Amino acid sequence: MSLTKFEIINTIVDTGSLTKAAESLGLTQSAVSHAISSLESEWGFSIMNRDRSGIRLTSNGERMIKYIRTILQHNELLQQEVAAIHGLETGTIRIGTFTSVSTQWIPGIIKEFQIQYPSIQIKLLEGDHYDEIEQWLLDGSIDLGFLTKPSSKTLDFLPLKKDEIRCILPINHRLCEKEYISYEDIKDEAFIMPKWGTHNDILRFITKNNQSLKVKYEVADDQAIISMVRHGLGITILPEMVLFNLLHGIKVMNMEGEYFRTIGLATPSLKKISPAAKRFIEIVKTWLQQQNLLDY
Repeated sequence: MSLTKFEIINTIVDTGSLTKAAESLGLTQSAVSHAISSLESEWGFSIMNRDRSGIRLTSNGERMIKYIRTILQHNELLQQEVAAIHGLETGTIRIGTFTSVSTQWIPGIIKEFQIQYPSIQIKLLEGDHYDEIEQWLLDGSIDLGFLTKPSSKTLDFLPLKKDEIRCILPINHRLCEKEYISYEDIKDEAFIMPKWGTHNDILRFITKNNQSLKVKYEVADDQAIISMVRHGLGITILPEMVLFNLLHGIKVMNMEGEYFRTIGLATPSLKKISPAAKRFIEIVKTWLQQQNLLDY
């Protein structure tokens, strides 16, 4: 049994491909295949199935992957602590993020981070919705994840930014002349519901106000939602950060009352995160403060 084999297995699961795993690790595909066979022989059961659709974990493999990831995470912590004792800043951090954070925050944060900690590597995974990022945290795929407040009580959450919720209308809509939009104003309008999984800020706000809207479409992609509003197919409610560079042909209106999603960083344990992850959090907070974006 070796950490190298564990790293190979974990990389295969992350990439979903023997070829991609081999490329990522700088190994031949035969070396990757041999590592799987060797570990299966050592343990006495199969951990992966390979067929035309690709490669996937067996039920026994699913049971083992969480332990493999825990061992790799603890080894990473060990290596970072050894480096810290020698006055070095090294290691790898895996960060989960979503589109608006990836577009508006991540480039500036990583640039600043690389200036201060050039020997620490950052690996980014962009999720299609919050649920996916939260699951990555729970199964050990990532160390930190940008999220709204997670639904799992086992995760620690560090709030960073209040992202105001706005009502989005076509530019010629009858409600454009109002100063504020209330739920009463929109309850009879054709509504385009952002479909972000169970972790849905907009649905939560609607439920909180005991409102029912006439949902005509459910759409996951933010740009598609705004395009549909632009073409008069309905109205919607979106966080302000989502609207970056997408304001043409729409009217952004303030909501009556104070409504926002809280964006922050989640992790399994703020007390047990690696030195490299601590450095990343420090840079995130400093960068947001410099941009006048830090609200907490």
